[in-house]
Amino acid sequence: MTSNDAVPHDEDPRDRAPQFVLPLVVRIEKAAPPARTDALETAARAVLFLLSDERAAGDGEWARAVADWEDGRIRKVVRRARGAEWRKASALPGLEVTGATAEVRVFPPVPLDGWPKELVKLQVSGTDLDDPEPPASPDPTRPVLWLKPGLEMSAGKAMAQVGHGAQLAWWALDDAARQAWREAGFPLSVRTAEPGHWAELTASGVPVVRDAGFTEIAPGETVAVEGGERYCPLPRLRLP
Repeated sequence: MTSNDAVPHDEDPRDRAPQFVLPLVVRIEKAAPPARTDALETAARAVLFLLSDERAAGDGEWARAVADWEDGRIRKVVRRARGAEWRKASALPGLEVTGATAEVRVFPPVPLDGWPKELVKLQVSGTDLDDPEPPASPDPTRPVLWLKPGLEMSAGKAMAQVGHGAQLAWWALDDAARQAWREAGFPLSVRTAEPGHWAELTASGVPVVRDAGFTEIAPGETVAVEGGERYCPLPRLRLP
């Protein structure tokens, strides 16, 4: 995976802007890799914590980088690290977010061809993770990032996609909803939709991520975002 794009279009005017990417690094130790779903949820939350950080807004030290990134295509790249690699990455400015088993560090956007040396050496491949048991039904109070059924992606690619979904949700909320969600720690769920549910989601008007198809998968829909009953008050389907 080299890049991801939430909204692909040929000859998009955003392509004329300098291109930036949001780096995320997931810690994958050989003896104790994180569970796949927890890694996906932690990556999505990491994107939200960066977007809501005071350094990313106004005159903050990351604000210009975030603005430049959002002016172009919204790219996210997930790399993996362990041991000394993780410690070196953790020394760079950024945010570390933890889940039940996962640790993800997110960094302010960098030029597409200007990664810090501590990150550029990290591997993109090798992010194939598993769940030790099937995830429980999602909490109805939380938003759900629904993955398209039948779409095969590495965990790293899927982490970038749900990060896109979280960002679409963030953009759709007002300040009060953003603040409430952040104060709660950005609770959310990531699950794979059933085919019938996916069809209803994509026809319902909820935010949908469309990948540019640069890596791993063909261009098309990847994630649909459903709101929660308590947090992230976006549209939510009421299925029988």
